Amino acid sequence: RISWTPLLVLGYLFYLLLGAMVFQLLEKQAETHFRDQFQLEKLKFLQNYTCLDRQALEQFVQVLMEAWEKGVNPEGNSTNPSNWDFSNSFFFAGTVVTTIGYGNLSPSTVAGQIFCVFYALFGVPLNLAFLNQLGKALNAHLLTLERWVQKPGRAQVQLAIFLTTGTLLFLVFPPLVFSYVEGWSYGEGFYFTFITLSTIGFGDYVVGTNPNKHYIPVYRSLTAIWIVFGLAWLALVFNVGADLMERYLQLKWHKSDLSLAEGDTTKLEDEPEQPRIHIPS
Repeated sequence: RISWTPLLVLGYLFYLLLGAMVFQLLEKQAETHFRDQFQLEKLKFLQNYTCLDRQALEQFVQVLMEAWEKGVNPEGNSTNPSNWDFSNSFFFAGTVVTTIGYGNLSPSTVAGQIFCVFYALFGVPLNLAFLNQLGKALNAHLLTLERWVQKPGRAQVQLAIFLTTGTLLFLVFPPLVFSYVEGWSYGEGFYFTFITLSTIGFGDYVVGTNPNKHYIPVYRSLTAIWIVFGLAWLALVFNVGADLMERYLQLKWHKSDLSLAEGDTTKLEDEPEQPRIHIPS
């Protein structure tokens, strides 16, 4: 039997290459435009403020970058809300154990970094166990992939309800809330929703970080709870998709193997038996 694993490896590499080419095509030109525009803005700034030289401006830009890396938003003033109040800390703890890791906020003290390591060391397996149990609870009211294959009539209706309900609760309605609270467009909210629930977590969009907006104290905590249940739902969808893909590939290769075997058998039956020649050693 021919193994389908090499095909999966080739398909995986091809998918990565395809993604690299598309992202390069879509983003490289825009990056060049923004880089040139930023350099032009720095030249205009130096022309308007002749008391500064290029070196002083570059040092100030470096200060801004370091502040951003430490989780301090350069916009506004010192009255901005703390990134480490209880609500934000709860949200950060959730991004650690779920491995989302937006990257816009991280511990800056040695003690905080060491605690983060051990917190993630025990928290990530705990989170996986919790999501596993949550997925089993969802599966208790839904059919598994095997039942879907064996009983396509009722099962397809249940699967459609499961996918539709989860899509509305975790992918369609939340961007409306984020658009209203954060001032994003619906597309940006949908992008943030999927990037978060898939644990990709780029960190370019994070809730509750705009210093010009007043958020309720439990806003990020409620968002963290939504993330946990959304993770369980999307992980179950991904698992079903992976199982379907594996079954499809295995079925295709199995049919191919059967066709090859039948072809070889037919060829042997059609060919007349050749005289056997004994060659002495």
